[in-house]
Amino acid sequence: KRPGVTINRRDLIALPVPTSNLLWRNLRVRAGTHEGGKTRTSNITVEVVVEGVSKGKAWRCGLEFDYANEESFYCRPLALDDGDRMEVPEHISDLRLAYLPPMSGHAPNEVRLDEGAVNVRIGEGRTAEVLRNLCYRVFGLDDGKKAWHTLCGDIDRLFGCRLDEPKYIAERGEITMTYKTPEGIRLDLSSSGGGMQQTLLLLAHMAAHQRTVLLLDEPDAHLEILRQRQIYQVVTKTAEKSCGQVLMASHSEVILNEAADRDMVVAFVGRPHRIDDRGSQVLKALREIGFEHYYQAEARGWVLYLEGATDLAILHAFAERLAHPAAKELESPFVHYIGNQPRKAQNHFHGLREAKPDLRGFAVYDRPERELPSDPNLRQYSWSRREIENYLCQEATLLAYAEEFGRSTAGDLFAVNYRDTMSRCIGILEGAMKDLGRGSPWDPQVKASDDFLTPLFRRFFEELKLPNLIDKTDFHVLVTHVPDERIDPEIRTVLDKIVKVAKGTT
Repeated sequence: KRPGVTINRRDLIALPVPTSNLLWRNLRVRAGTHEGGKTRTSNITVEVVVEGVSKGKAWRCGLEFDYANEESFYCRPLALDDGDRMEVPEHISDLRLAYLPPMSGHAPNEVRLDEGAVNVRIGEGRTAEVLRNLCYRVFGLDDGKKAWHTLCGDIDRLFGCRLDEPKYIAERGEITMTYKTPEGIRLDLSSSGGGMQQTLLLLAHMAAHQRTVLLLDEPDAHLEILRQRQIYQVVTKTAEKSCGQVLMASHSEVILNEAADRDMVVAFVGRPHRIDDRGSQVLKALREIGFEHYYQAEARGWVLYLEGATDLAILHAFAERLAHPAAKELESPFVHYIGNQPRKAQNHFHGLREAKPDLRGFAVYDRPERELPSDPNLRQYSWSRREIENYLCQEATLLAYAEEFGRSTAGDLFAVNYRDTMSRCIGILEGAMKDLGRGSPWDPQVKASDDFLTPLFRRFFEELKLPNLIDKTDFHVLVTHVPDERIDPEIRTVLDKIVKVAKGTT
């Protein structure tokens, strides 16, 4: 077999370059070394290693790239220390990647394009020329128009506009598309705002690329502060529903602050490094009162204080599960994370009230050690259990999750096996806690997240020989597996209070 293949630069439709050496840093494709008074040159390789989990198995694949000439370069499996080359997993050919830059201007009309031509224009940043084509592709998907109706529903909910079905005009070879404003006026798509077009571009692109790793460049472009948190939640939820994954590049402080406690965040300052840890100075700076806080206070009229983004994710998941009115209020609230410190919430709240005296606030705490200070303007509530994760810490919930995880990743035949593995892990940790005198994991006073759920999932995935896919930031996925009769009434009580504060009725 050949050790590698030759790739022409024109085949890189998502990264168009006029010459191949532009892919190398500082255009350096070769390096020289001195040995025995002689100068030797060697190629500088670009090495890319990707890790993932597919079909219930962890895999790792690496490729290296050598410069050939201005028009092409070589690609082959990464060389290992023993002289062999890394194997390329067979199933990696099923892995789909899609790249999407931000919206670029407005196009008054669009000709119908094949999928390849659409991808070329997207790679060149000419997204305004393919927006209608993407919508037309979603409209024609073989799913009974479900994807199209979902897309229309999202745009209606976010912008109050009703999308009309895209139409192909055969005589001109063009695709036309209109929408209705909240006032009922029908306009061409080019008349919509940049924020709506950017959001439609994102959602249509994701709907057209199911089960895909999406590379999104500045998805918050053209969006004001209030929309940025909203689009982050929409993108992550859409990716979850479509069994996809999102790699997002953004400078938005709002998106960074939202993602920091829920997802992996990498800062490309100096050597790329993760900053999604609670001790980061970057996050500390982002949580100080800034202009965007006052802007959101003025626009929303109320502020929600929670320990972290995981609490918001869990509350929103419960609201959706219960079809509660709070689901709408929790889609894009002005939320400030205070790490379970009542004094911090009060300082922030009253700092904002100096600029907006009629600001309303609601704070939810994880059983603070001291009695909550009385404040007529800032409504405060403390969970009766140790923390919000205690309302998810139930054996039936955990077993249901394990069974569904096994069914979705490895097939129906493995569902019972995954359930039994979870049951065995629960028994081991439950016994260990009892032996150490730390009580039962089902005790409402136990710190469920750190003392039980985190080590439980770590052991569960170790037993399956998989990387841990459920960290503390992911516990909100358990909400869908809580049996109806086990949803604590206190959850609905808190959601009711949130709605009252948001609407200014209390």
